[in-house]
Amino acid sequence: MYLPKHFLVEDPAILAQLISEYPLAIIVGNLDGHLEINHLPLMLSSDKTKLYGHVARMNPLVKVASGNNVSVTAIFNGPNAYVTPSWYPSKQESGKVVPTWNYAAVHAQGTIKLIEDPQWLRSHVSQMTNIHEPTYESTWKLDDAPEEYVQTMLKAIIGIEIDIKSLIGKFKLSQNRPAEDYEAVVGQLERSPQEALQQMLKFMRAPK
Repeated sequence: MYLPKHFLVEDPAILAQLISEYPLAIIVGNLDGHLEINHLPLMLSSDKTKLYGHVARMNPLVKVASGNNVSVTAIFNGPNAYVTPSWYPSKQESGKVVPTWNYAAVHAQGTIKLIEDPQWLRSHVSQMTNIHEPTYESTWKLDDAPEEYVQTMLKAIIGIEIDIKSLIGKFKLSQNRPAEDYEAVVGQLERSPQEALQQMLKFMRAPK
């Protein structure tokens, strides 16, 4: 990933926040010489050293994870939006401005392995459910489903664990612009009715 230093984010707390708010990851691995790419939600461990998830047993990612010391990359994409040069005060001074696309993303690289333990898998699915159900003000629990059905569903999936070797973020959020342009972008985002632009404010940090 192309990563100019002013877009580099290494603060674990900020990276964890993005993963928590945008947990749907793109996992990229190598399978017999070609890229195997999957989309699935992952959870970051409290110590920020591991990612956990689950996949269907028929998913080719299971074959990828069956190897020894297999490396994968999990990509988390945060808020993103087009930024018009008409927001920049410097446009009035020189006209030397162009549009850009602001975004925040986190890359987690590490080794992947499978988790077969049925008790772990049930606990994992329950935990993931408990995290996301409140989004809809719902109180649904895994135990609400018939036990026989739950067991059937659990047998169809397998857990995965990614031992993180590298966790890094690219937050391209106008930090490279002059201070007056940066402040103008922030002001526009604060007034924007678009959710993506509003969400971007959570991750904006003033240029150093």
